[in-house]
Amino acid sequence: MDLRATRNPANGRVLVAVGGLLSGCGPPCRGRPDTSGRGWTAGGREAVAESACRGFTSGGGNAGPTAGEGAAGGAPSAARARARIAQESAPKRQPARESAARTYARALPVVPVRARGLTIEGADGRRYLDCVSGGGALALGHNHPVVLEAIRKVLDSGAPLQVMDLTTPVEDAFVTELLHTLPAGLADHTRVRFCGPSGTDPVATAVELVRAATGRNRVVTFTGTHHRATAEACADHGEACDTRRARLPYPQDRHCPFGVGGERGAELAAHWAESVLDDRRSGERLPAGMILEPVHSEGGVLPAPDAWMRRMRRSTAERSVLLIADETETGVGRTGAFWAVEHSGVMPDVLVLSKAIGGSLPLAAVVHRDDLHTGEPGARTFRGNQLALAAGAATLAHVREHRLAERAAVLGSLMLTRLRGLAGEFRCVGDVRGRGLMLGVELVAPDGARETPADGTDTGPAPGTAAEVAAAVQRECLRRGLIVDLAGPSGNVVRLLPPLIVTEEQTSAVLDRLADAMAAVDRSHGDHAPPPGARTAR
Repeated sequence: MDLRATRNPANGRVLVAVGGLLSGCGPPCRGRPDTSGRGWTAGGREAVAESACRGFTSGGGNAGPTAGEGAAGGAPSAARARARIAQESAPKRQPARESAARTYARALPVVPVRARGLTIEGADGRRYLDCVSGGGALALGHNHPVVLEAIRKVLDSGAPLQVMDLTTPVEDAFVTELLHTLPAGLADHTRVRFCGPSGTDPVATAVELVRAATGRNRVVTFTGTHHRATAEACADHGEACDTRRARLPYPQDRHCPFGVGGERGAELAAHWAESVLDDRRSGERLPAGMILEPVHSEGGVLPAPDAWMRRMRRSTAERSVLLIADETETGVGRTGAFWAVEHSGVMPDVLVLSKAIGGSLPLAAVVHRDDLHTGEPGARTFRGNQLALAAGAATLAHVREHRLAERAAVLGSLMLTRLRGLAGEFRCVGDVRGRGLMLGVELVAPDGARETPADGTDTGPAPGTAAEVAAAVQRECLRRGLIVDLAGPSGNVVRLLPPLIVTEEQTSAVLDRLADAMAAVDRSHGDHAPPPGARTAR
């Protein structure tokens, strides 16, 4: 048996390989679909690798033996048998028990029972490579050792788990670590304000903050951003802002609202934003703030041009409009910098933080300039969860100390290069874009078909649309043991959000499976022969 060891650069842990397969890779990186539907094979080596690697763990690898299992696998335990029953019954019960607001469960009929790093194991025993990462909340992947250790330490200490906003050693450690990660210009003169542990509550908190600091009402947003709905909800309830006349175009190339894209498109978008800020014809006062995302993630993974970001900072500063940067999905190394605003060198007045700062547990905060501090007490009950603060502090420290943001930039660049190569192979690929380990592949409809449903309804992907192609790719990925997300206004962008501890071998496995899935869909939707050199589905 060919055993070898290598060291994971993300965390220094040793990975054991058998026959060239790393234990940190989950299912094999290369191979062909197993006809049984349970996984992939690699020349018969998978069973050997799984047997030898069971019991070893890594920062991005598979879980070790569980209760009822031997080091070499052994017979299925009673717990695993019950889990298989749950696999069959839980998805059937869920629609009858839960509201129709379910999102991921509709497209991903997986019942996870254990996970580690990039890998999820379903109740049916299948293993999947998870490139959703909890919507970006899992910077270190599932059940990273440093996160579990931090959580256990709090549990074993007997400390209270929920104390609202009372000061605790755990909270103090989190704030200290958070300040260490901020850009120097902001960290030196900042305040941290905890709020409800969601993606929307910190946006509402930021809006309330800039409104109180300026005495003005309006907050301008950009079309399609995930925080716009929160801002408009505030307006509907008369709470914080008025966005009825302030939906600004976000710069992009493929769907540029001005039809030009590139630098010229970004310049026109900036000019439009400045004209809205300066508009006084209806008696409107200056807005209190402008809120933007450095990467428009939910809108289809659209990185904002650095020059445009700097111009927005300059334009708002000249008009005394506060700039809010929403780093809910881009923060903690995701884009190749610890905070995505660092790419452009922009120093916002307010930072909205959530998702990854909790180390997989719900946590949210708003960081703002100290001169904006109003001293008004908040009323959020669940802002002092000690487990989330401990997990968050451990995650922030691990990403900072191991320079995982820089590593995400390198791996993301390699993945982006290979994804762009796929655009020449498959007719269903319209565009590839991203930054760091936040990547998007925009899929297009067959020639002559509609990009979106003709009536504009949202009743699921209509046949012949780009959204239907994307849904088909997502299904084919799942068949091959790969979990991906869909984003964009039409739901036609395959979004990849692997954890920052992903290995190069694992990225190869992800892209191999995605390419095979696109080949299958391309063949089923294409009326012509594939382009020269294009792969065939396996």
